[in-house]
Amino acid sequence: MTGRAACGQTSHVFDLPSLLAISDLHVGFARNRELVQELRPRHEGDWLLVAGDVADHAEQIVWALGLLASRFAKVIWAPGNHELWTRADDPVQLRGVARYEHLVGLLREVGVVTPEDPYPVWPGADGEVAVAALFVGYDYSFRVPQVHTKEEALELAYERGTVCTDEVLLHPDPYPSREAWCDARLAYTQARLEARSGCLPTILVNHYPLVREPTLVLRHPEFAIWCGTERTADWHLRFNAAAVVYGHLHIPRSTVYDGVPFEEVSVGYPREWQPRGPAPQPRVIATTTR
Repeated sequence: MTGRAACGQTSHVFDLPSLLAISDLHVGFARNRELVQELRPRHEGDWLLVAGDVADHAEQIVWALGLLASRFAKVIWAPGNHELWTRADDPVQLRGVARYEHLVGLLREVGVVTPEDPYPVWPGADGEVAVAALFVGYDYSFRVPQVHTKEEALELAYERGTVCTDEVLLHPDPYPSREAWCDARLAYTQARLEARSGCLPTILVNHYPLVREPTLVLRHPEFAIWCGTERTADWHLRFNAAAVVYGHLHIPRSTVYDGVPFEEVSVGYPREWQPRGPAPQPRVIATTTR
């Protein structure tokens, strides 16, 4: 099976290595921490994609991803907004780029692949694919129809009481704004994707959805301004994606845009997933014949 054919499966093909995905583990919650402690591969060759929001504190992020890296053949991480928060109770008080680079260094030490590392190549049944962990943020461009500027979008969000904690805890230093940091990451990431070895097909892993459509089902549509950027809207086609993996919205589901599967693999907070039944498990994105 190719990555495209395998997307959305909930059962595991036990006799084949699989490329699995999960996100929004939020291990600061005791039940979610237990969930991570229980996660194990079904095959010794399984890889695990983690699409951000592992935790709010550096120590918890390294603990969770280090544990998973000790169990899975490879763990590939794309940061979420929670990893980039600088909370007053976190001993690591670095902000912005310095915090991100600090986490990259710590996670490399425990064997985790980051967006700053070469893209690993998954041996798909129909050919190799580059598994690209991305770190591109948001630029407030996912605005509701009646809103035309960032300022208007923020005003509406504050009026409705739906404001992302990023506005307080996610600092863009040394950039002047979060959208400026997003601009820089877009340019950097696009160049890396264009230069990927052999121009292989890709599996794109980002915390935020690369297209706007998934945000249209949000209960509070004004929150979408913290959920991505219009400037990645064609990346699934431009970079020949077999699948796109994301989280952030806490609305786990499978959709298809332009023939490409998009997999939202969030766990979310215990109050969100526990009423749905058993503890969430990683989703199969692709298998291989090897």
